[in-house]
Amino acid sequence: MATLLRVDSSASGENSKSRQLTDAFVAQWLMKNPGGKVVQRDVNANPLPHFTSETLGALFTPEEDRTEEQKAIVAIGDELIEELEAADVIAISAPMYNFSIPSTLKSYFDYIARAGRTFQYTETGPEGLVKKDAYVFTASGSFLADTPVDHQVPYVHTFLGFLGLNVKDTFIAGGQALGEDGEKAFSEAKDKIAAAV
Repeated sequence: MATLLRVDSSASGENSKSRQLTDAFVAQWLMKNPGGKVVQRDVNANPLPHFTSETLGALFTPEEDRTEEQKAIVAIGDELIEELEAADVIAISAPMYNFSIPSTLKSYFDYIARAGRTFQYTETGPEGLVKKDAYVFTASGSFLADTPVDHQVPYVHTFLGFLGLNVKDTFIAGGQALGEDGEKAFSEAKDKIAAAV
């Protein structure tokens, strides 16, 4: 049975355009994989603690020496990484907030990036250890994709590639604060999803 891990991060709930694009993708994926399983991780509804010195300290403390508090901290990342490793396909819903991604999604990325588990350092540079396909769904108030101030899509691509994930496609709905132009961009993104899945 194929498993799709869906990660949502918008604070707009059901009104989120990036979430609605992901909804469309998941519906299409389930049509092609009728026995498939969808695991949803909503980091807005259930935000993760920010990555702090305590987090780093827990990770660098040998397992047998960790306090109960440190074990609980490490367990957060363990659960997220196990969820990622168990999935066959990853769908990341990443709206643009202030030229980048929501801090809730950044926290998720911080927890799943773990040396020796999801990536490793080699003589030729870092190597990602999570070898599977990913799809990215984004939205923004104006049309900023492929401009110098787009720190959203390039960052997400760089991070996922760092873990070894192969971004098969990215679906972008720009101009969502611009009326008809935004509606057209959203409709085109949905059409692209229907054609791609």
